[in-house]
Order: sequence, then structure tokens, then C-alpha cells
Amino acid sequence: MRTEDLWYGGHWLFWPLVPLAGLFWFGVTLRRWAFDRGWLASERLPVPVIVVGNLSVGGTGKTPLVLWLVDWLRGRGWRPGVILRGYGGQARDWPQVVLATSDPWQVGDEAVLLARKSGGPVAAGPDRVAAGRLLLTSPPCHTPCDTPCDILISDDGLQHYRLRRDLEILVIDASRGFGNGFCLPAGPLREPRARAREIPLRVSTGGTWPGAECLTLRAGDLVSLRDPQRTRPLTSLKGQRVTAVAGIGNPERFFTLLRQAGLHVDERPYPDHHAFTAAEAAAWPPGPLIMTEKDAVKCLTFAGDNHWYLPVAAVPSAAFEQQLSQAIDTFPKPFQR
Repeated sequence: MRTEDLWYGGHWLFWPLVPLAGLFWFGVTLRRWAFDRGWLASERLPVPVIVVGNLSVGGTGKTPLVLWLVDWLRGRGWRPGVILRGYGGQARDWPQVVLATSDPWQVGDEAVLLARKSGGPVAAGPDRVAAGRLLLTSPPCHTPCDTPCDILISDDGLQHYRLRRDLEILVIDASRGFGNGFCLPAGPLREPRARAREIPLRVSTGGTWPGAECLTLRAGDLVSLRDPQRTRPLTSLKGQRVTAVAGIGNPERFFTLLRQAGLHVDERPYPDHHAFTAAEAAAWPPGPLIMTEKDAVKCLTFAGDNHWYLPVAAVPSAAFEQQLSQAIDTFPKPFQR
């Protein structure tokens, strides 16, 4: 029995977990209430903070949106930095500045992906406040840019209330929604569903969602893991059978994207942030193999000649961009800008 069957399939076995979900709901509600009243300390950093997150467990498309935000803000004169937990990283000391050359086993796969694609400063650590301070105080030689950042984007930090934020953006997977509507462990929610109404900017991936603007995830050309200079259109494999590997929060969305492109997919789903090994790769079929870009950062050292990853870019609606512009215009402009 998979947790997805309980949370999204309506299986009756989730009912025995409902009392535990009630305790979880009470705990997260009490915790937020304590932060709101100052009983638990929160901290404001000296630059504006944008938090991108979701209410449900699993992938919704946050990372592509964060990368789009970095480019969008940079185009408007800001110098954005990204902070995140570094989930799956085995480093002993946190937080850490993440570079494109950092080891994903130490700082996490998403952190390395963001560092490689954003071209800006990234810091990872369970304490987002400490990660933010690190980016704001690190010497330029420790970051990929020569000037300090003047705005921070927190990837998947919606529930990290110790860090005060100037703007929250909620990402919803419209194909799965909020599942059965229960909190963990009976359902997929990290916070009560009512929390969504408090978030000013909401976007949905995989379809439309009431009160949310659409966010399209557009696939690019396939990129060779062995030689990133080699690319090929995804449509070049139309009609062929391929092996698809996905160790992300919602592998089915990745498999569906490939099927919609006309590929015949042999699905190989793995747990989110799975630690791939050379032994696993050796057991994969020899034919064309496609994986997500997040998985690719962990497989470069043992990839085969016919292993490819599929980059995905976020394309928000014009309405969302307008709402974002209005929100950003209210931010205080740091002296450095």
C-alpha cells in the first residue's frame, strides 16, 4: 500500500490515521499561533524575503518557479539569492554556501540544481534564517556573484515561521490538489487547507485551480548526462520505447509529460530525493533513458552514453506576473540597488 493510495486514491485505510491527523493539525495550528503572538521567536532579515512553498507533501513545481523568479527579479535590477533546506544533504555543518560544483550528497540535489541554473548565490541549511544571514555576510569570493544579494527567495519554506517573510507564493498541483483534505499522516497536508486562503499569490501546475493563476511547465531539449553540449529534441524519440527515471515528489507528472510527447514509457519511479547508485544505473535497460534534471545531478559520475535529462522551465501567466509586480513594488529598496 502506497501513501499516495491513501491520500489521493480514497482508500479506506486512511481512516484509522485520522486521529493522528487531528493531533498533527492541533500541533501545527498551535505552533503558528505561538509565532503569531511572539511566544516563539521569529526574525526579520535586512532584505525582503519571498517564500515559495506548498501545503502538500511532494513536488508541485516549486523549483522551476524559483528559477523563473531569480531571472525575473534580476531583470528588474534586483540581486536575488536563494535559500533552502538542502534536503537529503549529509553535511555535518550547516548552513553552507552552494556552488555549481558542490557535492549533491553533501548539500542536497535541489541545492546544486539551483546553484547551477540560477547563476546566483545559493545557501542551504535546515535553519533558513542562518542560511539567509550566510548569503548576506559571505565574502564575494564565496558566492558566484561579486555583489551582495538584496532580496532572498526561500524555496519550500512556507512552514519555516522563524523566518519572517514579505511575500508568500503557494504552488498547487492541480492534478492532485489537496488529496483527501487531511493533514499528515492521514492525508498529504503539512498545514490545514484553510491556510491557502491566507496566501496572496497562488499558482497551479498541471491544470487550473480555483483562485490560482496557471503556471505552465515547459519541457526543453534533452541534454546528455555524459556531455551537456549534446542535446536533442524530445520529439526525436517520438514513437520509441524509453526508460523514464524519476526520484521526485510526483513521478507521474514527469511520466505523463513524456507520454504526451508521443514516447512509450517504461516507468521507473523512485522515492523523492532518492540516492541513486552506480549499481542501479548498471541495471537500467541500455536503450534511451530519460530522467529529471534534479535526478541528473546525482548520476553524472556513472551515466551512460544514452542517458539524458529533460530540463523544465516555468512559464507563469501574465496575470500572475502582474500580481507579482504589484507586490514587489511595495518592497523597500535597499541602499545598494
